[in-house]
Amino acid sequence: MMRPKIVLFGDSITEQSIRENGWGVPLANAYSRRADILVRGYGGYNTRWAMFLLKHLFPLDSTTPPIATTIFFGANDAALLGRTSERQHVPIEEFKENLRKFVRHLKECSQTMQIVLITPPPLSEEGRLEYAKSQYGENATKVPERTNEVTGQYANACVEVANELGVWYINLWSKMQEIANWQTKFLRFVTTWPREIVTLI
Repeated sequence: MMRPKIVLFGDSITEQSIRENGWGVPLANAYSRRADILVRGYGGYNTRWAMFLLKHLFPLDSTTPPIATTIFFGANDAALLGRTSERQHVPIEEFKENLRKFVRHLKECSQTMQIVLITPPPLSEEGRLEYAKSQYGENATKVPERTNEVTGQYANACVEVANELGVWYINLWSKMQEIANWQTKFLRFVTTWPREIVTLI
């Protein structure tokens, strides 16, 4: 008998979720006897690019669709125009419509699948600039290519879509900022999570 599947669909934060201390590890442990965790994370991807993968990852004719799927995009969509990562930018209304298409497709795959939208996490502009300098030295960008304020707008848009379509969501952008010193507490720019957030997923 084939084991049930839980799919984690997203960008690099999902791709790195099964590294040491990543948020996918406790999920895999928690469901080790009940389901297989399949990581489908694509570094650098936004919702526009992920749309090309949707029907390949979740074919409508599958006889064994996932029992649950997390959709975790927005960090790249929120990249600013006119900055070094502008090719990743997706306008916020298109971002919302892409999330709607993801959810509607998954519901068409399975009426019983549990769907969880996860907002992009907060970011520290200062931390990102320091990281860029450590990687590229004097050639590093001097202005952030993303801001926490704009990322928060995409987080709110994600929550709006979840409420509109009646699916679960985790407002990671808000939840993480409730933790003291969140800007420096998380390694690798929030690819690891505090336990209280992991247990929400």
